[in-house]
Amino acid sequence: MVKAARLHSHDTPLVVEEVVLPSPGDGEVRVELAFAGVNPVDSYIARGRVASDGPMPRTVGGEASGLVDGRPVLVTGAGLGSTRDGVWAGAANVPESAVVPLPDGVDLEVAAAVGVAGLTAWHTLHLAEVGPGDRVLILGASGGVGLTAVSLAVALGATVWGQTGNSGKVEAIRRQGAHEVVITDASGLPGALGDWSPTAVIDGLGGGFTAAALSALAPHGRLVLFGTSTGSTSTLELQPLYRRGLRLLGYGGLILSDAERRAGLTEALTAVADGRMQIPIDRTIPLDQVDEAFRLIGDRAVTGKVVLDLR
Repeated sequence: MVKAARLHSHDTPLVVEEVVLPSPGDGEVRVELAFAGVNPVDSYIARGRVASDGPMPRTVGGEASGLVDGRPVLVTGAGLGSTRDGVWAGAANVPESAVVPLPDGVDLEVAAAVGVAGLTAWHTLHLAEVGPGDRVLILGASGGVGLTAVSLAVALGATVWGQTGNSGKVEAIRRQGAHEVVITDASGLPGALGDWSPTAVIDGLGGGFTAAALSALAPHGRLVLFGTSTGSTSTLELQPLYRRGLRLLGYGGLILSDAERRAGLTEALTAVADGRMQIPIDRTIPLDQVDEAFRLIGDRAVTGKVVLDLR
């Protein structure tokens, strides 16, 4: 018997209860779980906005850290929490393909946030081909992905500006290495940037921010969109896209192949281990308070990641 956060029906609180954990099946391993990352997609799953046809009841959670035969590992991907039981539990049977060994120097609490925030930051910055001399604007820089991306972009040699709508989160962005922080909504973004013209934008906000950021991009600039937390529609002026040679790119972590996910996770974990990428943990709360974790994320009351203690 293990304690697990279970989804019984959409739009109702998760139920933390004891469930029977059978022996691992073919191609599976049992993981003694320690910590789990909480992400907006988990709340979307609980509401039925994502994976609404997944089995029920089921354990939720798509990323966690723990031990396999005493070895520290990250567990993520392979439909965990969406098409099969997830990892918000004391232990879980997971596909071998979902298990990635942790390098020395990555503790279990931080590792629990690498599967989404770390992987997204790594892939979006590399999709944008960020390197020394780039001027990078991170939209939503106080979020879990945003703060992580700030630290990695700085390590890649870029000059980094972060955007936030909350003045109380400016110092957290600066601690990640941002050279400047602008406090603005979408309509005020061009004015807040002034003459500073980014060569790359990492955009998890969408809505009006995407159009505003594209208008500010330098010639041959790149914008990578990975989320639409402020809106899923935007009106774009198309002529600047081709006249200035801009590139608008999309990143979708859910469509990564197992090989792409594993390669990215290996790179992201190495970056965490050697200090190039930092994933701030805002708070760690017990599994019994999982719905409080959803509230904190929904209210944008955290700066960085929320992690569940599964022990």
